[in-house]
Amino acid sequence: MGRKLYVGNLSYDTTNETLGQLFSAHGKVESAEVIMDRVTGRAKGFGFVEMGSDQEAQAAIAALNGQQVDGRAIVVNEARPKEPRTGGFDGGGFGGGGRREGHGGGRSFRR
Repeated sequence: MGRKLYVGNLSYDTTNETLGQLFSAHGKVESAEVIMDRVTGRAKGFGFVEMGSDQEAQAAIAALNGQQVDGRAIVVNEARPKEPRTGGFDGGGFGGGGRREGHGGGRSFRR
């Protein structure tokens, strides 16, 4: 069991501070972060909390998973490591076609 917890289905109004306060009732909170959208600056509705020990993390999961917070039933479980991206389009390859400038002065081929 790890100390880092995933917290999902958060209200978009939940802040790092309120998330930390919620979990502090179940042990020492090392960190609490609500994930924000880089473009809009709004919360994405999930976050991560790192507890002081595995036992405190287990206690927080048992107490808070499914509880109503800001009108929403939150999901609390052990955070899984981010999986590396594999396969699919990797962004490499060729650029766009576009027009070729400087070839034939823009005139059509004529016999």
